[in-house]
Amino acid sequence: MLKIDHLTIRFGGLAAVNDVSTIIEEGKINAIIGPNGAGKTTFFNLISCVYKPTSGTITLDGRDVTSLRTDQVARLGVARTFQTTSLFNGATVLDNLIVGHRLRTRSGLLDVLCNSSRLREEERICREKARDALDFVSLSHIANRLAGDITQEERKRVAFALALATDPKLLLLDEPAGGLNPEETLGLAELIRKMVSHGLTVCLIEHKMNMIMSLADKILVLNYGEKIAEGTPAEIRANPAVIDAYLGSDHAGI
Repeated sequence: MLKIDHLTIRFGGLAAVNDVSTIIEEGKINAIIGPNGAGKTTFFNLISCVYKPTSGTITLDGRDVTSLRTDQVARLGVARTFQTTSLFNGATVLDNLIVGHRLRTRSGLLDVLCNSSRLREEERICREKARDALDFVSLSHIANRLAGDITQEERKRVAFALALATDPKLLLLDEPAGGLNPEETLGLAELIRKMVSHGLTVCLIEHKMNMIMSLADKILVLNYGEKIAEGTPAEIRANPAVIDAYLGSDHAGI
């Protein structure tokens, strides 16, 4: 689905991501791991077109998207969550999610001023998409609560729902289980499996190795901005370079 060729970005003399090539496989759970400062979030910023690479190419379903804006690549079906979930805390959960489908609408200022039929229809669709996304993540019961009053685990699920409301085909999840307890982490892992079972492709960054090893179909390992390994969880567990750089000998038997 997403092909990355020799991707590099330099900030001054520092190569934050250096000559990384990989493929995010369609219909699978792809994971990215590595020590703090390994370049994982920078890599996400590149493939979601927040940053422009110094060199290399990004191809989505055969189309070169390297130079596109973030909103353009989002319209092509790439959605993303962030380490810190930022919501409009003074608005309801449902109103937060209505924003998600706006990138699929065409109404402009004139439609708003004259309250056009197109505007009303698009608002109806946005609200419907928001309710469907809330139902998918099992949060329909908090639709009318203020976003500032919900739990951390619920905020994570709302972030998933917001991404789903954009009608994506590829979801980029940046440390989705951060700050969650073990039971909540298991629930989030099941939600990720559910998304893939409904036809989505997932790529996630995560530090919780037990979760990654039981969840991912394929793992990419970064260290100092470079790819040091790639393969199945079993292959990554047994890779000496990964054990030395990140997992440690205690994790070799996970």
